[in-house]
Amino acid sequence: MHQVLALPDGEEIPYLLERRARRTIGMKITVDGLVVHAPLRIRQADLEALLRSKARWITSKLKARQAATIPEFEWRDGAELRLLGQPLTLSIAQSPRNRSPRLEGNTLRLATTDIHDQAVIARKVIQWFQKEAKLDFARRLPILSARLGEPTPSLFLSNAKTRWGSCNSRREVRLNWRLIQAQPALVNYVIAHELAHLREMNHSARFWAVVASIYPDYRTAEQALKACSQQLYQIG
Repeated sequence: MHQVLALPDGEEIPYLLERRARRTIGMKITVDGLVVHAPLRIRQADLEALLRSKARWITSKLKARQAATIPEFEWRDGAELRLLGQPLTLSIAQSPRNRSPRLEGNTLRLATTDIHDQAVIARKVIQWFQKEAKLDFARRLPILSARLGEPTPSLFLSNAKTRWGSCNSRREVRLNWRLIQAQPALVNYVIAHELAHLREMNHSARFWAVVASIYPDYRTAEQALKACSQQLYQIG
């Protein structure tokens, strides 16, 4: 069963809960994130209290796993990027001054004073992706909110390392800017997932019914997102 652990600082850690005939609580970090094995009769509140006491260990292990599985991206001329699932070729040209990237067809062109300065190239390209993400997400959010019959919540970009989005009781939706690389269907799924939390702040059967009312094929999208997560997290 998919659950979300809410931490005192507002961060949320998704985890897979598996209840078994056992006496102790076990935790492991897999390619899909945190997996918790718990006794059948332990109360959910007691379980989450224990998990929160282990939050520092959990977050450190998640970050270590993330760092170990994602190869470092090489910011070079001809590097392949993606925008909404479509391939982009990064074209880097020498210039007397640094200029913002511009999209020409399937090529993202960047002019810079030092074509070997990967830090500057990365910063410029990531800023471009973040701008595109904010524009794209801001168009999708009211459309999917209308399907739910809810006013459009506030939108913020996230740079989280272990989750794609979040939604809080203040009606604030945060979406990971890296999602702009994914196919539109996956972006829509994540937005639908977070909007469903406006009705259900949990991952119960009722929650998934709300997700289905916005995005019926959510199961397919969820699996597709897991399959491409490592690639999406490669930049930034």
